[in-house]
Amino acid sequence: MEYIYLLRQAIVYLIVIFWIYELAISLCSLIKFKEKPLLKDKKHKFMAIIPAHNEEMVIGNLIESLKNQDYDKDLYDIYVIADNCTDNTALIAKEAGAIVYKRFDETKKTKGYALNWFLKQKIEENADYDAFLVFDADNIVDKNFIKVMNKKLCQGEEVVQGYKDIKNPKDSWISAGYAFFYWTMHRFYHLARYNIGLSPLLNGTGFMVKFDLIKEKGWDTVTLTEDIEFSLKQIIQGRKLGWATDAIVYDEQPEKFVASWKQRSRWTVGHIQCMKIYTKELANSIRTHKTIMNFDGLLYIVGSIPMFVLSMILVFSNVAIYLLDSMTTFELIMNILRFVVPTFFLPIFTALITMYLDKKPIKPMLKWALYYPLFMGSWLLINFKCLFKQDTSWEKIDHVRNVKIKEIA
Repeated sequence: MEYIYLLRQAIVYLIVIFWIYELAISLCSLIKFKEKPLLKDKKHKFMAIIPAHNEEMVIGNLIESLKNQDYDKDLYDIYVIADNCTDNTALIAKEAGAIVYKRFDETKKTKGYALNWFLKQKIEENADYDAFLVFDADNIVDKNFIKVMNKKLCQGEEVVQGYKDIKNPKDSWISAGYAFFYWTMHRFYHLARYNIGLSPLLNGTGFMVKFDLIKEKGWDTVTLTEDIEFSLKQIIQGRKLGWATDAIVYDEQPEKFVASWKQRSRWTVGHIQCMKIYTKELANSIRTHKTIMNFDGLLYIVGSIPMFVLSMILVFSNVAIYLLDSMTTFELIMNILRFVVPTFFLPIFTALITMYLDKKPIKPMLKWALYYPLFMGSWLLINFKCLFKQDTSWEKIDHVRNVKIKEIA
């Protein structure tokens, strides 16, 4: 019994310290700093890269939004990697004005493999680009995206994540859940860290990488979450990622639960893969670089699944103590509520605060906010499932929202 009490108390302290740290960092999103000075004044040359697998429904709208960028049209090219496509993605992309590369490899289907295959060719060509931008085929891009990323390069930034907004936040409780999650993460994780000199993370799409950074090894990622893996590799090297709130890309989110379950399962498995591969390297990077940024990167990778496991142990230990008649029913209920309230209901208020701060329309999203605990709760089930069954196969998420950038603007 004493052992259970000591274990429970130790876990409580760890969880409390972790969330005090996260809260302190989150508050830094409210601080406004002066913009970084320009180190040079140059119009850089970009390549916009779009890995696409059977995306004939949406690829044209993305290319249209990229062609209408407020940036010199001679200083960027649009490339589509038609990856194992069996539809008209390649034809539509070419007719829309993109340069199309066709790739067929049934054994390596993820975006990371497609990027590596394409970028190796551009490295071998010694292509005349300063940086590349990565988009998903279902995206549409704000007209100032490339202009903002050019400014970031002029400020000395080398890897920058843009603001991933949502095309379809009101379509269902699932797409609304994604919207609440991303909006909250953008402000209280990415922006907060960028404000105080820590490192945000790449977020799947809508990001920029200086071309020189990958010329030695290419886009060498192996996990199901190539964006997080690439971010961690930069942090290990002591390189801080940048953040651009005003470089906006709109992303389509799943509307159905089954599709969402599969996608978030893939993310969780990818996170577990990154944890296995990079935890030791992140710990070593703290000794090498001696920065809080590296420590924060380590906390990210160990603060998700391990923190989830600790929380589950805490809940079960409370139940065990209760069953051994060493805790009253009231104490058990209060201890369970200490887990349930911050896990399921606090995110609602955090999301609403985020929407208020970012001046997003709150009223249309209020009814969906009531479903947000269900969305977050399902993610706990996904985490639990992935602890025991890790399916490493990639499955396509169908994108069908035919939305043009002018409709969102």
